[in-house]
Amino acid sequence: MTGDVRRVFRMDNEVLAFRFTATVSGRAGLTPGERLADPARLKMWLAATGLGVTDVSPKDLKGAVALREAIYRIGSAIAAGGQPESEDVRTLNTMAAAGHAKAALEHGHAVWRLTETTPVRDALGVLATDAVRVLGGPDRDRVKNCEGPGCAGLFLDTSRAANRRWCSMNTCGNKVKKSRISAR
Repeated sequence: MTGDVRRVFRMDNEVLAFRFTATVSGRAGLTPGERLADPARLKMWLAATGLGVTDVSPKDLKGAVALREAIYRIGSAIAAGGQPESEDVRTLNTMAAAGHAKAALEHGHAVWRLTETTPVRDALGVLATDAVRVLGGPDRDRVKNCEGPGCAGLFLDTSRAANRRWCSMNTCGNKVKKSRISAR
């Protein structure tokens, strides 16, 4: 499944909530690509991030997409030096409060234990809580949108000089460098 997941989703962002926003590709392009096309895709993505659930309904998918878009809009507003919309903040806070996942240490690794009754809501709560931590934490001024062609994905600039321009050097950074070489 790991290979299948990596063909479908970008899993290279260090911030879990921003990795979730990357389930839409080419946000700065003319036609962004939806990677969460159906409940099975959301189930696959959650499993790949350690938030495995047994079933995802169309309603769960709708809630996940609403959360993803709220995270993206808040992050983009912060990256631009602006204020997020209050409705997006309300969506984020509501989803964070609704989850009942518990962090645990198992076999030397941090894992999330989801409840049996509301595992998808719990998983979305983990994503929302991660977003709150990053978007409202001390590094919020390091949240940026990727400058890669067509990307605009969110990332946390952890470079010493705070001058990183791409969400990932392996994808967007390489595309820019290759295009510069080709132009010569």
